Amino acid sequence: MSAQERIKEQIELNPVMLYMKGTPQFPQCGFSGRTVQILQACGAKFASVDVLSDPEIREGIKVFSNWPTIPQLYINGEFIGGCDIVTDLFEKGELQKMLGSV
Repeated sequence: MSAQERIKEQIELNPVMLYMKGTPQFPQCGFSGRTVQILQACGAKFASVDVLSDPEIREGIKVFSNWPTIPQLYINGEFIGGCDIVTDLFEKGELQKMLGSV
């Protein structure tokens, strides 16, 4: 299975999917850590993939989303964005509504 196929399957199987550096318990970058904190503050249940442990996914997700940075958040199969966008949506109360539909 190609990296693109694996990514597509992960996003389809998990209503809230986060591609990040590290794990929710041990984030390996500040932006990934901030995104995890926001999702936890929303009470969201989410799956995650540590891109540092999978170089194919690390490069593949950038192609898949046409977005150059990590973390990347998907909700109901839709690419939401990275840390800045997630933070902005959270502060406006929009992320909570998006997660409420999961």
